[in-house]
Amino acid sequence: MKSLLQSVAKTAIKTVSRNWKPYSHLIMYGDSVGWSLDWDMRELAGISRKLGIKLARPHWKHAAAPQSIFFASQFFLLENDWERFLPNRIGFSYFHGIPNSSDNEFDTIYDALKQHHEKLTRIQVSHTAMRDIVLTTGIDPSKVFLIPIGINLQFFSFRSIKMKRDARMKLNLPASAFVIGSFQKDGMGWGDGMEPKLIKGPDVFVEVAKRLKREIPELVVLLSGPARGYVKQKLEEAEISYRHVYLKSYPEIAGLYQALDLYVVSSRQEGGPKAILESMASGVPLVTTKVGQAMDLVKHGENAFMTAVEDVEALASCALQVYRSSQVDLKLMLESGRKTAEANSYESQIPLWAEFMKGFVE
Repeated sequence: MKSLLQSVAKTAIKTVSRNWKPYSHLIMYGDSVGWSLDWDMRELAGISRKLGIKLARPHWKHAAAPQSIFFASQFFLLENDWERFLPNRIGFSYFHGIPNSSDNEFDTIYDALKQHHEKLTRIQVSHTAMRDIVLTTGIDPSKVFLIPIGINLQFFSFRSIKMKRDARMKLNLPASAFVIGSFQKDGMGWGDGMEPKLIKGPDVFVEVAKRLKREIPELVVLLSGPARGYVKQKLEEAEISYRHVYLKSYPEIAGLYQALDLYVVSSRQEGGPKAILESMASGVPLVTTKVGQAMDLVKHGENAFMTAVEDVEALASCALQVYRSSQVDLKLMLESGRKTAEANSYESQIPLWAEFMKGFVE
């Protein structure tokens, strides 16, 4: 019965779309879990509409003529039957995944791209290091576009003292505490996340928090994101106060930034992370490892602080510099960070996406 219904649906789609021109509609695939990638696709949909591109839902991949399909991440290449999407044009984001870095999935994805790049039409990379890796597959460089993971500035306001005070009250956080943030998914799977996803550096983050605890009497960690069990357990063992806030939708994360004194990125690999521009847009001091688009966007000491990967001492040292600085001391850095965020807003990226779509969607 199921196969019969699918057959009928495919026939109906072909009938309805019989007047569509080839590659005239864009079909987008997120991760269907309501997390980061799905919101990326919402933003791309908005950009596409502004560019006059016609959108279609995933089931329209069965249209009478081939269309243009965009995947939110490169992980679709792990599917043994991904070629079923051909002869549609295929584009996707390739944000992170360094081959030969002890993760077999990344090796499989890289090898698939190396073997099949001629069948793929467009790739978005978010930073120069990933672009250079993708180009080693032999892919035609004209298919690869450097477009950072952008930010919707309508969600993120540059914080005032009053906004910070109000956010602390709403979250029941002490006004006198030094609050550091970590808003990500850094556990394996979608459960409690007791097994750490090491490329996200949850172990490094905990070690940094331990160092800060020695110098900061009233330290509080504000967490958000799914699968944070490992971090919470380690913070409890170290007797470090924390609060884990579960969000109903992505835009709510802006309110968490308002409550912070500092945001820490401790990752070993990244495509973004989104927190780089989110912190900057919010006027929150940022300390990050040299990963992802931080490498392209952060000017150490000017708009944020950046350290080597896994350098716990340097991360803690920069964090303590923020702790010991006044708002006046940080003013120029925070204003510079806001300008960086504005230059990389989704609105500012429309010309970049226009170039991406040429030859991909007709």
